[in-house]
Amino acid sequence: MKWKTLESEYLFRDRWLTVRKDRVQLPEGPVIPNYYVLEYPDWISVTGITKNGEFILVKQYRHGIGKVSYELCGGMADPEDASPLETAKREMLEETGYGNGNWEEYMVISANPGILSNLTYCYLATDLELIREPELDETEQLTVHLFSLEEVKKMLLQNEFLQALHAAPLWKYMAQNAKF
Repeated sequence: MKWKTLESEYLFRDRWLTVRKDRVQLPEGPVIPNYYVLEYPDWISVTGITKNGEFILVKQYRHGIGKVSYELCGGMADPEDASPLETAKREMLEETGYGNGNWEEYMVISANPGILSNLTYCYLATDLELIREPELDETEQLTVHLFSLEEVKKMLLQNEFLQALHAAPLWKYMAQNAKF
């Protein structure tokens, strides 16, 4: 069932976006002359929960949709990160100041496997504690907020999480831990 790549051409390369045009052949023989793939580094998201059982969320503006919304802590894997877990721990500490605790890979998902090359590694981090003040990059403008399980459930039901890659692990958590 796997497609055969006959040739590839990079149309655009940047840190935030790489566009590749492939010429591919399907197993049954037909050829798609222009199949576009967007290459990104892998992403991470962290469903972070404090020792007191509060969810750690960030609120920030997203220019693509022109809106401010709540999200999980997350980011892009840096080449120097040893693993997705190390990326997750680094992002959580940088963006929120929270760390330590218990970490587990919760799920691995793709935003759109038809045209995006990367995966999102979603972690569940529990018993987190505030270690320091956040240290944001110059392009990050966000605020940190703590919410109860019931508040997050209500936010999910009211469609307040616009980032699907963040809503998915929250819904999984709710399915496993909350009564509806």
